[in-house]
Amino acid sequence: MRTRVGAYAVVVDDARLLLARLTEREGRRWTLPGGGIDHCEAPEDAVRREVLEETGYAVEVEGLLGVDSLVVPAERRLDGAGTDLHHIRLVYRAHVVGGDLQDEVDGSTDQAAWLPLGDVRDLPRVTLVDRALAMSGQLQH
Repeated sequence: MRTRVGAYAVVVDDARLLLARLTEREGRRWTLPGGGIDHCEAPEDAVRREVLEETGYAVEVEGLLGVDSLVVPAERRLDGAGTDLHHIRLVYRAHVVGGDLQDEVDGSTDQAAWLPLGDVRDLPRVTLVDRALAMSGQLQH
């Protein structure tokens, strides 16, 4: 089994959530801005770097909301790697301190957007979004 550790941000402003849209073979789905932690990189640095790359925003990390864990069996992996993948995802609360909204170029996402919290449940999204919103107390029923 392979393990991948990532850092992700819940950024809420004026009842809107900052999301990035993943481009996958199975379609486009919304996710939290964030991604893999590089070798020897501090998780807080990784989440700041990833949010900047995917959304154009510089963020200040407020604190760790929680840890999410997901195992993707080999047969469900999109890359056909032939081994199970264990995602360990550190979820942080953060707020914007600079920058301008922009889409990532040549990355795993193709669009960044502020979306109303009340509309999130109707979006095509990864499970991390719901799990992170529950951690943050922002989950809309």
